Amino acid sequence: MTKLLLALCGCVILIAQEKVAREKVDEVTAARLKSEEAEHSQLMRTVHMLTDRYGPRVTGTPNHEAAAKYLVEQFNRWGFRNAHLEPWDFGHPGWTNERAAGFIVSPVKENLKFEVLAWTPSTNGTVTASTVQLVPPQGPEIPANPQAAGFGGGRGPRRQGPTRDEFETWLAANRGKVHGKAVLIGKQTIVPVDFNPPAKRRPEDQVRAQYDPDNPNGGRGGRGRGGAIDPNRMTAAQVTEAIDAMLLKGGAVMRINDAARGEGVIVAQQNRAYDPAKTVPTVILRNDDFGRIERLLADGEDVKVEFHIVNKAYPEGKTSYNVVAEIAGTDKADEIVMLGGHLDSWHAGTGATDNAIGSSIMVEAARLIQSLDLKPRRTIRVALWSGEEEGLLGSLAYVKQHFGSAENPKPEFAKLDCYFNVDTGTGRLLGAGVFGPPEAAAVLRPVLKLFSDWGIAGANFTSSRQTGGTDSTSFNNAGLPGIGMQQDPIEYNSLTHHTNLDTYERLIPEDVTHAATILSAAVWHVANRDEMIPRFTKDKMPPPVAAR
Repeated sequence: MTKLLLALCGCVILIAQEKVAREKVDEVTAARLKSEEAEHSQLMRTVHMLTDRYGPRVTGTPNHEAAAKYLVEQFNRWGFRNAHLEPWDFGHPGWTNERAAGFIVSPVKENLKFEVLAWTPSTNGTVTASTVQLVPPQGPEIPANPQAAGFGGGRGPRRQGPTRDEFETWLAANRGKVHGKAVLIGKQTIVPVDFNPPAKRRPEDQVRAQYDPDNPNGGRGGRGRGGAIDPNRMTAAQVTEAIDAMLLKGGAVMRINDAARGEGVIVAQQNRAYDPAKTVPTVILRNDDFGRIERLLADGEDVKVEFHIVNKAYPEGKTSYNVVAEIAGTDKADEIVMLGGHLDSWHAGTGATDNAIGSSIMVEAARLIQSLDLKPRRTIRVALWSGEEEGLLGSLAYVKQHFGSAENPKPEFAKLDCYFNVDTGTGRLLGAGVFGPPEAAAVLRPVLKLFSDWGIAGANFTSSRQTGGTDSTSFNNAGLPGIGMQQDPIEYNSLTHHTNLDTYERLIPEDVTHAATILSAAVWHVANRDEMIPRFTKDKMPPPVAAR
């Protein structure tokens, strides 16, 4: 049986390789696109505006809407067709932090370094309070996944949550300790010195092996999520919600969480209730500041802190927007090739590597085609999403509205050729992963090969309809050919992803201008083929998976 399966796999690969040999690539236009980017690039100007002028771009906020409108204006200036904002129902008011300051005022004086957690309330003016530290019970450590090596970036170990009984016992013992206090939750995470920092570039032989169509062990790989979680234990979200309720009811002044990262890194995302009325003012304190307060408390000191936090809600943010613009097709204008990335970000930095640069790469890829006055056979549509950080919400809404799914298709479902996506930082492009049969990846390999000297190794295919990670999976989930581009890690997972260090300074202009050139050539290639990218047939379509 094993030999038969290997033989069948070999036949599939040979068929795909024969189709590669017949795939025509427009090398002349690819060279023109390369020259245009080298001589007249607008990419770094675009990402400067999205970060320095309009960042951060949290979904539902005026900054995000202003960034979206700026891009519509740019598309119109460049001569794109039908540039517009497309609304969808976010369902939560927008939220911004307007100002925040914090200090230790006794027994020492120190400026505290922190970020405010999104969708939490302001302080009642300037507040001063003694601190108290409460340490919730935890379960066993989650075993590290060896596939996740290189993605740590100075983080402590992860642990499972407590059982419900353990947590209720803890609540009963501690709920009377919080009134009028600034409450540190948990013990400081000890982040060891990293003597083997993660590599910024992946080894070329490893990348080539991953995208080698003859390699039976190739494929996208993945980080994994570590060991299995005990379903009898509370999740981190459940623990956080219960602690928030205790602090609010008990009259705590504020909540202070440990950033739990080394090197001054702070990740500040959202309170998942999306309702400031359900929690107290909350900050994520830099790991070293958190540790200093913890050690002073252990000495028996009365550590007093002062905070002044001003946040603002935007009820109109319940409606958010995707940005859409097109280059008109010709003889196959009713068929669509899409490219895009998410425009929204978190608020600790300016959202440069996640994902102003991905959006800017895609904007630039489309602009290159438009600037040369090229006339694609298929319509080329750029889409820049909001709500990605909250769960791919903008792209899922768009796919549902326009395309439906393989099980419940809308008329446009049959007309979408594919969707290209970039969303893993500033590193050079390494390869493409396309949802579809082996023949789908074979379509992309010849055009990507034109740029092999820039580090891109090829394409592979996936049959997963699971959402997660980025917006190409919203298309995969519907049974459509989503194409996710993989990149060199650089500092994405170690320093910039969702952190206070995610700023313009972390970008590598050479890598991203190369990426825009490669994607413009790939989009042009797909838009002008006689046939659309191969899809799974109805009888071979993987079963649907509920979007997360």
